[in-house]
Amino acid sequence: MKRWLWQPVDIASLVFFRIVFGILGFADLMGGFAYYHLWVDAFNPDNFQFRYYGFEWVTVFPEPLMSLFFLIGMGLAIAVALGWRYRITAPLFACFFTYYFFLEKAHYLNHGYLFCWLSWVMAVLPAWRALSVDVWRKPTEYMASVPRWTWAILPFLMGVVYFFGGIAKLNADWLLAAMPLKLWLKSKADLFLIGPLLAKEPTAWIMAWTGAVFDLSIAFLMLNKRTRKFGFAFAIAFHLTNHLVFNIGIFPYLSVALTALFFPPDWPRKFIDFVRLRWAKAGKWYLSWQLQLKDIHPAPRAYWQADLNWQNGLTIIFGLLICLQCLLPLRHWLYASEVAWSEEGHRYAWRMMLRAKRGSGHFVIKNLASGEEERVNPRKELSAKQARKLWTHPDMILQYAHHLRDQALAGGDSVAIFAKVKVKLNDGQYHPYIDPEVDLAKIEWSLWEASPWILPEN
Repeated sequence: MKRWLWQPVDIASLVFFRIVFGILGFADLMGGFAYYHLWVDAFNPDNFQFRYYGFEWVTVFPEPLMSLFFLIGMGLAIAVALGWRYRITAPLFACFFTYYFFLEKAHYLNHGYLFCWLSWVMAVLPAWRALSVDVWRKPTEYMASVPRWTWAILPFLMGVVYFFGGIAKLNADWLLAAMPLKLWLKSKADLFLIGPLLAKEPTAWIMAWTGAVFDLSIAFLMLNKRTRKFGFAFAIAFHLTNHLVFNIGIFPYLSVALTALFFPPDWPRKFIDFVRLRWAKAGKWYLSWQLQLKDIHPAPRAYWQADLNWQNGLTIIFGLLICLQCLLPLRHWLYASEVAWSEEGHRYAWRMMLRAKRGSGHFVIKNLASGEEERVNPRKELSAKQARKLWTHPDMILQYAHHLRDQALAGGDSVAIFAKVKVKLNDGQYHPYIDPEVDLAKIEWSLWEASPWILPEN
């Protein structure tokens, strides 16, 4: 295995993904800046934030620093795509994007979590060593090949997303009731041309089963040389459909780009050869680039990713990464609750588009000294998205209860906080969600222990 990981392969696929990754990173940050910052003003320091446990220190900057943060992040994304000072800009971009991801828990998206992983992986890969500004400025940086591990790690991460996304779809609601697709597709009935077709019930069943089959099989189809072209066509059709029907940002483009990496690493070079033979200008540009690099012999010291002295350490790191990526999606089995209901173990597990939940409720603040009670509706303090997510996510309910407790303590009052919440899953009935007798002011969130104050669905 170690020998296989260090075999040299063509750098072309790594360069292809560097360019796509930088462009998509720019697009995602630009979309986040426009939507969350300019339109709904979600990144206002005065607004309440639902922070990720362990990352409570991540906070919004006052203006104009928040705008500057986004502009710098977008600039770094373009620098990564161009391969400009890559060894500096790639780690900086990873820092900026990860900080952006952890700014608000209510905005959690699976593709954002995946992009964080990819950002840090790309920061240590030699993706700038061909077709980059760095090589143009210093041709001795050029490398035609890289160790196989630097390429293999990227399709591996996509394979994990696909496979565990498919495993998560093996549940009764998805396979036996086509839920929540039935609910979502009915709301798309007004889409141009395809709307009436989406609203028909058989469409939901077809898409549910196709989605499960696709996720479970696509990585294996792409690994097999005989089925690879069919698998890639399947992937393009699948992600194009998702793009047309659902608004899921850059994820379809990112998925197609990562799926393309299952092809042999030299496929972008072969594609360029195909284009230059049919387009004279491209052919001249390519030949001039090759002549420039013809007699270059880079210094081995600058290429630590291929240094045999790093083999053992990098093999261990690679193994730990594989274990982490395969174990995190399974952690919901540590809890007795149903993950779609309780959310325990839902994040970071590639449980994508699996449930539709609606909830409503209010908090009750009881003054322990006077016994007086006050009913609180958080909607006045939260954005529309935060308010919608709050009642269906127990950890966010607990965080807001602690926020109310801390406000009361700052005013000199000792209080108990109770949550009166009802939630429904998919097309089910509303059920009590949080034990109304439990004082949430005294509860602390645990990553590994079950939360008995979350009531079961039935």
